[in-house]
Amino acid sequence: MDAVDILVRSLSKPVDIKGELMQYHPRSDRHSRIACWGIMFDLLQTSGLLRDHVESGKVAFGINHRMTDYVNHKHKDLDLVLCRPGTGPRPKRRPYTLESLAQKNGVELTADQQSRLMSLPILAEAPVSSVLVALEAKACMTEHGKAGPRLYDELNSSHQIVHGSSNQALSVGFCMVNAATSFYSPTNRHNGGGPNEHNQPRAAEKAIEAVSRLPRRSGTNSVGYDGFGIVVVDMLNDGGTPVDLVASAPAPQPGEIFHYDSMIHRVAHEYDAAFRSI
Repeated sequence: MDAVDILVRSLSKPVDIKGELMQYHPRSDRHSRIACWGIMFDLLQTSGLLRDHVESGKVAFGINHRMTDYVNHKHKDLDLVLCRPGTGPRPKRRPYTLESLAQKNGVELTADQQSRLMSLPILAEAPVSSVLVALEAKACMTEHGKAGPRLYDELNSSHQIVHGSSNQALSVGFCMVNAATSFYSPTNRHNGGGPNEHNQPRAAEKAIEAVSRLPRRSGTNSVGYDGFGIVVVDMLNDGGTPVDLVASAPAPQPGEIFHYDSMIHRVAHEYDAAFRSI
C-alpha cells in the first residue's frame, strides 16, 4: 500500500498555506486531498474489477462532489468520489486525470510509484452520475481532547449523508492522528508563541478511541462506514522537520480492522462484491 508513505512524504514538504510556509493548517484541506488521492491510487492497484471498470470507461472520479441526504436534506462536499460518469456540465478547465491531480495537489511520488501510476488505466474526472465510493479524510493534530468530539461528529455525519444519498455507495473514512509531543499550531505561530505540548501517548489514544466508536456496517441494511482507516504520525509542524509514520502502539497494528491495509483490502472486496454487474 502506498497512500501512507505518500502522505507523510508529501506533508513533510512545507508549502504556502494561508500565506505562510508550513506543512499543515487546520483550515486547509491539503492533507485530506493527498490522503484521498492515495486511497484512490491504492484501490486502483488492489481491485482488478475497478481497473477493468476504469479501462472500459464505466468508472471515473469526481472532485468536490456534493452529496445530499434524501431524508434530512443535509449536504456534504466530498473531496473525491469514484463514480459512474454522467452527462452533466463539464468544467471549463481541462478535466483532471489521477496523474494530473497528483501534480495539482502536490503529491510526492517515488520513481517506482510514478511508474506504477503510469502503468494503470487512465482514471479521469467526469460529471458524477452516481457515486460508487465516497472518500472522507480528517485529521487530529493538536488539542486532542477538544478535537475528539468534533472529529466524531464530522465523520459520523459524513457516512450518514453518503448513505442517505445512496445506500449502495461505499463510504470510506480515514483519520490521521498526531502522536508528536509538541506541535506548532498555526495560530500560536502567528502570534509568536511556542508549540502546544501533548501528553503522549495518551493524547493520541483519546483521539483514536473517539473515532474507533464510529459505526461500521457490513451490508446495506445497516448503518456506518464500509471501511475506516486510522494512521498515526509524528508531526512537529515547524516547517522543516520531516513527518514520520508511527507504526507502534497506539497506532492500529497489521491485521486489526482500523489498520490502513485492512481498510483498503476490505473496501476493494466490498467494491468487487457490490459493483460486479455495472
